[in-house]
Amino acid sequence: MEQYINDFIMYLEEVKHSSKNTLQAYQNDLKKLQLFLEKQNIIQVAKISETSLNSYILTLEKEGLSPASVSRNIAAIKAFLLYLLKHGLLSGDPSERIKPPKVQKKSPMIIDTTLVDKLLQQPDHHTKKGIRDRAMLEILYATGIKVSELISMKETDINLSGRYITCGDKRERNIPFGKSAKAALQEYLTIRSADFNKKNSDILFLNSSGEQLSRQGLWKILKIYAKLVGIEDINPNIIRHSFAAHMIDNGADLGSVQEFLGHADITTTQLYLTHSYKNSREVYMNTHPRA
Repeated sequence: MEQYINDFIMYLEEVKHSSKNTLQAYQNDLKKLQLFLEKQNIIQVAKISETSLNSYILTLEKEGLSPASVSRNIAAIKAFLLYLLKHGLLSGDPSERIKPPKVQKKSPMIIDTTLVDKLLQQPDHHTKKGIRDRAMLEILYATGIKVSELISMKETDINLSGRYITCGDKRERNIPFGKSAKAALQEYLTIRSADFNKKNSDILFLNSSGEQLSRQGLWKILKIYAKLVGIEDINPNIIRHSFAAHMIDNGADLGSVQEFLGHADITTTQLYLTHSYKNSREVYMNTHPRA
């Protein structure tokens, strides 16, 4: 079974062009399934049954995995078995009737505009590191891009005169940014080559060693500045969420925000309407004479 899993992961990488995170998650989930099945003396993929899969899912739930994690495992299993079915290695799909648990979508955490302004003012523009950090935070909030998109961004992805960035592998999109982000980027670009680009990398945001900044590195940087303004619980996704909510609060249509964020389905973008509705209701209740 291990060889089939490896072949499937290679198929996802070379044919489907799945992200590294997806590849790693699917590989981990399927390896865990393999170990479970082997303990049940199920070695051949043809012996996988609906009963054995249900037993495995029940085990995941007993281990305390969240509904979202169980759903991801089921998605990995279904994709793997469909791959085997298409390649003639299974006569039927034992996961066909297995349904993922319902995952309750939580409203995304949002930082208000006042706190965002304070956060963006924290990097010290008198230091090289501060100049870089300010540029990163400004672009994060100005465009709402993902962490993976920010740390893999190249200098050629930026159009300073037009004030937009180009990003996205599968669904390339152009996202505009404002004057503050442009100024921060311009300042960083003046020092990037001499002070950060020690290895002639084409990656835009580099660490002090001249290498691509990691996700963990960016997270640590963000947490340092957030703590200075009294935000204890933060991650880069919260900046992305705040970008979307603030855009909608200020009148942006859902379709535009969906395009900026790169959402395939507009229902994902609609989560930010909850925040917008709460703000609108508060304004109404505080200002309408008969509220």
